[in-house]
Amino acid sequence: MTGPLVSIIMPTYNCGRFIAESIESVINQVYDSWELLIVDDCSTDNTKAIVKRYRERDRRIRYLPNKTNMGAALSRNRALRAAKGRYIAFLDSDDVWMEEKLIEQLTFMQRHNYAFTYHAYKEIEEHGFPLHVRVSGPKRITHLGMMACCWPGCLTVMYDRKKIGRIQIPDIKKNNDTAMWLQVSKKADCYLLGQCLARYRRRKGSITPPSITQRIRWHYVLFREGMKMNPVVSAFWTCVNIVCNSYKKLRYVEHTFDGL
Repeated sequence: MTGPLVSIIMPTYNCGRFIAESIESVINQVYDSWELLIVDDCSTDNTKAIVKRYRERDRRIRYLPNKTNMGAALSRNRALRAAKGRYIAFLDSDDVWMEEKLIEQLTFMQRHNYAFTYHAYKEIEEHGFPLHVRVSGPKRITHLGMMACCWPGCLTVMYDRKKIGRIQIPDIKKNNDTAMWLQVSKKADCYLLGQCLARYRRRKGSITPPSITQRIRWHYVLFREGMKMNPVVSAFWTCVNIVCNSYKKLRYVEHTFDGL
């Protein structure tokens, strides 16, 4: 099925173990008007060889190797500048989409004239087995709501660039996706598509949650450096985020046993 071009942003660094599955989940989409921009942040494993193999099969895949290691934020910025599509979507190189993800989300956006949407997802462990966790969020997120908490998972977001414009992310190491949604939400509210259309992979390094001290520091940096707020306001929104993230886990993270 064809329609407006969707540019899919995929930064990667040493994800040779997983990137083939991520790419396959894009190739297998029911909706076929897309381009996949893979920004390789100086991987030292077999990532380049794997991407090359897929590029030879499908010219919709574009490979953009960085000359120096830039980090996820600047790698996403590079892909966003190179993107040709009207719609922008995001998929990290160890996560996977369901084959109907693009068509369902585009239909949802066009039917309701939404410019910014996200959807539910489930979690898998490193080897792809289900963790029986489903993550959703509020039906509508305003800019203030996004300030309070990063409700969407990065792999679930899509926005209409014609309505939102070009977005560039501040160069912060953590929560740079939140910084992006904060910019987008200034232009449009974010709406939830309740369907579960993606699988987020929890790798060994991400299974153990960060300490409260780490989370406080990451949130503070988001507001102080990423959003250029003064120290008092940054501290205020940091506290709000800690509280709202706890609420998110209680309200929108479900433990299920219905398989994938």
